[in-house]
Amino acid sequence: MKLNSKTIATCAILLALGLITSAIKIFHMPMGGSITLFSMFFIAFIGYIYGAKVGILVAIAYGLLQFVLNPSFYNIYQLFTDYIFAFGCLGLSGLFSKKKYGLQIGYLVGITGRFVFSTLSGVIFFASYAPKTMHPLVYSAAYNASYIYAEGIITIIIITIPYVNKLLKKLKDYANS
Repeated sequence: MKLNSKTIATCAILLALGLITSAIKIFHMPMGGSITLFSMFFIAFIGYIYGAKVGILVAIAYGLLQFVLNPSFYNIYQLFTDYIFAFGCLGLSGLFSKKKYGLQIGYLVGITGRFVFSTLSGVIFFASYAPKTMHPLVYSAAYNASYIYAEGIITIIIITIPYVNKLLKKLKDYANS
Protein backbone atom coordinates (compact mmCIF):
# COMPACT_ATOMS: atom_id res chain seq x y z
CA MET A 1 0.00 0.00 0.00
CA LYS A 2 1.64 3.21 -1.13
CA LEU A 3 0.10 6.25 0.49
CA ASN A 4 1.87 9.19 -1.07
CA SER A 5 0.34 12.61 -1.68
CA LYS A 6 -0.76 11.69 -5.22
CA THR A 7 -2.57 8.58 -3.95
CA ILE A 8 -4.29 10.51 -1.17
CA ALA A 9 -5.31 13.32 -3.54
CA THR A 10 -6.65 10.87 -6.13
CA CYS A 11 -8.63 9.00 -3.48
CA ALA A 12 -9.99 12.28 -2.10
CA ILE A 13 -11.12 13.43 -5.55
CA LEU A 14 -12.82 10.11 -6.34
CA LEU A 15 -14.38 10.00 -2.86
CA ALA A 16 -15.74 13.52 -3.39
CA LEU A 17 -17.10 12.51 -6.81
CA GLY A 18 -18.79 9.52 -5.19
CA LEU A 19 -20.40 11.72 -2.54
CA ILE A 20 -21.50 14.36 -5.03
CA THR A 21 -23.00 11.82 -7.43
CA SER A 22 -24.73 10.01 -4.56
CA ALA A 23 -26.74 13.18 -4.04
CA ILE A 24 -27.95 13.04 -7.66
CA LYS A 25 -30.73 10.51 -7.32
CA ILE A 26 -32.25 9.17 -10.51
CA PHE A 27 -34.74 7.16 -8.46
CA HIS A 28 -35.22 7.06 -4.69
CA MET A 29 -36.65 3.97 -2.99
CA PRO A 30 -39.37 4.55 -0.39
CA MET A 31 -37.49 2.99 2.56
CA GLY A 32 -33.94 3.94 1.67
CA GLY A 33 -31.58 3.23 -1.19
CA SER A 34 -31.53 4.89 -4.56
CA ILE A 35 -30.26 4.72 -8.09
CA THR A 36 -27.65 7.45 -8.34
CA LEU A 37 -25.41 8.92 -11.00
CA PHE A 38 -22.69 6.21 -10.78
CA SER A 39 -21.74 6.96 -7.17
CA MET A 40 -20.68 3.36 -6.40
CA PHE A 41 -18.39 3.36 -9.44
CA PHE A 42 -16.12 6.12 -8.16
CA ILE A 43 -15.51 4.20 -4.94
CA ALA A 44 -14.95 0.88 -6.70
CA PHE A 45 -12.59 2.66 -9.12
CA ILE A 46 -10.30 3.51 -6.19
CA GLY A 47 -9.90 -0.21 -5.47
CA TYR A 48 -9.26 -0.88 -9.15
CA ILE A 49 -6.52 1.75 -9.22
CA TYR A 50 -4.76 1.05 -5.91
CA GLY A 51 -5.80 -2.45 -4.87
CA ALA A 52 -8.07 -3.94 -2.24
CA LYS A 53 -6.40 -2.51 0.90
CA VAL A 54 -6.70 1.12 -0.17
CA GLY A 55 -10.04 0.43 -1.86
CA ILE A 56 -11.63 -1.08 1.25
CA LEU A 57 -10.20 1.63 3.51
CA VAL A 58 -11.60 4.43 1.34
CA ALA A 59 -14.89 2.57 0.80
CA ILE A 60 -15.36 2.31 4.58
CA ALA A 61 -14.64 6.03 4.88
CA TYR A 62 -17.26 6.60 2.16
CA GLY A 63 -19.79 4.53 4.10
CA LEU A 64 -19.12 6.53 7.26
CA LEU A 65 -19.50 9.79 5.33
CA GLN A 66 -22.79 8.52 3.90
CA PHE A 67 -23.92 7.87 7.46
CA VAL A 68 -22.83 11.35 8.63
CA LEU A 69 -24.60 13.03 5.71
CA ASN A 70 -27.80 11.01 6.05
CA PRO A 71 -27.86 9.32 9.45
CA SER A 72 -30.41 6.56 9.57
CA PHE A 73 -29.84 3.66 11.91
CA TYR A 74 -31.57 1.73 14.65
CA ASN A 75 -28.60 0.22 16.47
CA ILE A 76 -24.85 -0.16 16.18
CA TYR A 77 -25.10 -3.51 14.39
CA GLN A 78 -27.24 -2.04 11.64
CA LEU A 79 -24.73 0.81 11.32
CA PHE A 80 -22.04 -1.78 10.61
CA THR A 81 -24.07 -3.84 8.11
CA ASP A 82 -25.56 -0.91 6.17
CA TYR A 83 -22.67 1.51 6.15
CA ILE A 84 -19.32 0.00 7.08
CA PHE A 85 -19.58 -3.53 5.66
CA ALA A 86 -21.93 -2.83 2.74
CA PHE A 87 -20.04 0.19 1.40
CA GLY A 88 -16.70 -1.31 2.41
CA CYS A 89 -17.34 -4.13 -0.05
CA LEU A 90 -17.04 -1.67 -2.93
CA GLY A 91 -13.29 -1.71 -2.26
CA LEU A 92 -13.17 -5.42 -3.09
CA SER A 93 -12.88 -4.28 -6.69
CA GLY A 94 -9.17 -4.04 -5.98
CA LEU A 95 -8.90 -7.83 -5.89
CA PHE A 96 -9.28 -7.80 -9.67
CA SER A 97 -7.19 -4.75 -10.56
CA LYS A 98 -4.61 -6.76 -12.51
CA LYS A 99 -7.00 -9.04 -14.39
CA LYS A 100 -8.44 -8.73 -17.86
CA TYR A 101 -11.84 -7.05 -17.46
CA GLY A 102 -10.78 -6.39 -13.88
CA LEU A 103 -12.68 -3.12 -13.67
CA GLN A 104 -15.97 -4.71 -14.70
CA ILE A 105 -15.47 -7.87 -12.63
CA GLY A 106 -14.28 -5.92 -9.59
CA TYR A 107 -17.19 -3.51 -9.83
CA LEU A 108 -19.67 -6.39 -9.99
CA VAL A 109 -18.02 -8.11 -7.02
CA GLY A 110 -18.07 -4.84 -5.05
CA ILE A 111 -21.74 -4.11 -5.65
CA THR A 112 -22.61 -7.76 -5.00
CA GLY A 113 -20.91 -7.48 -1.62
CA ARG A 114 -22.92 -4.35 -0.93
CA PHE A 115 -26.07 -6.21 -1.99
CA VAL A 116 -25.30 -9.12 0.38
CA PHE A 117 -24.82 -6.89 3.43
CA SER A 118 -27.79 -4.66 2.57
CA THR A 119 -29.96 -7.75 2.15
CA LEU A 120 -28.68 -9.17 5.42
CA SER A 121 -29.51 -5.89 7.15
CA GLY A 122 -32.99 -5.98 5.64
CA VAL A 123 -33.61 -9.48 6.98
CA ILE A 124 -32.21 -8.79 10.44
CA PHE A 125 -33.44 -5.26 11.10
CA PHE A 126 -36.30 -4.56 8.69
CA ALA A 127 -38.13 -7.90 8.32
CA SER A 128 -41.28 -6.35 9.75
CA TYR A 129 -41.64 -4.28 6.56
CA ALA A 130 -41.93 -7.38 4.37
CA PRO A 131 -45.44 -8.20 3.22
CA LYS A 132 -46.98 -11.02 5.26
CA THR A 133 -47.14 -13.18 2.12
CA MET A 134 -43.41 -12.85 1.37
CA HIS A 135 -40.41 -14.26 3.21
CA PRO A 136 -38.24 -11.41 4.59
CA LEU A 137 -35.14 -12.74 2.77
CA VAL A 138 -36.92 -12.70 -0.60
CA TYR A 139 -38.36 -9.26 0.09
CA SER A 140 -35.02 -7.81 1.22
CA ALA A 141 -33.15 -9.33 -1.73
CA ALA A 142 -35.70 -8.04 -4.24
CA TYR A 143 -35.81 -4.59 -2.64
CA ASN A 144 -32.03 -4.16 -2.53
CA ALA A 145 -31.41 -5.70 -5.96
CA SER A 146 -33.90 -3.29 -7.51
CA TYR A 147 -31.70 -0.27 -6.92
CA ILE A 148 -28.18 -1.69 -6.48
CA TYR A 149 -28.21 -3.78 -9.66
CA ALA A 150 -30.20 -1.22 -11.65
CA GLU A 151 -27.40 1.28 -11.11
CA GLY A 152 -24.86 -1.52 -11.60
CA ILE A 153 -26.21 -2.51 -15.02
CA ILE A 154 -26.19 1.09 -16.23
CA THR A 155 -22.63 1.56 -14.95
CA ILE A 156 -21.34 -1.67 -16.51
CA ILE A 157 -22.79 -0.63 -19.87
CA ILE A 158 -21.04 2.76 -19.65
CA ILE A 159 -17.63 1.47 -18.49
CA THR A 160 -17.63 -1.27 -21.11
CA ILE A 161 -17.88 1.23 -23.98
CA PRO A 162 -14.42 0.89 -25.60
CA TYR A 163 -13.58 4.61 -25.48
CA VAL A 164 -14.64 4.94 -21.83
CA ASN A 165 -12.81 1.75 -20.87
CA LYS A 166 -9.63 2.95 -22.57
CA LEU A 167 -9.89 6.32 -20.80
CA LEU A 168 -10.36 4.66 -17.40
CA LYS A 169 -7.30 2.47 -17.99
CA LYS A 170 -5.27 5.58 -18.86
CA LEU A 171 -6.50 7.26 -15.67
CA LYS A 172 -5.39 4.20 -13.70
CA ASP A 173 -1.96 4.27 -15.35
CA TYR A 174 -1.61 7.99 -14.68
CA ALA A 175 -2.65 7.60 -11.03
CA ASN A 176 -0.03 4.88 -10.58
CA SER A 177 2.78 6.70 -12.39
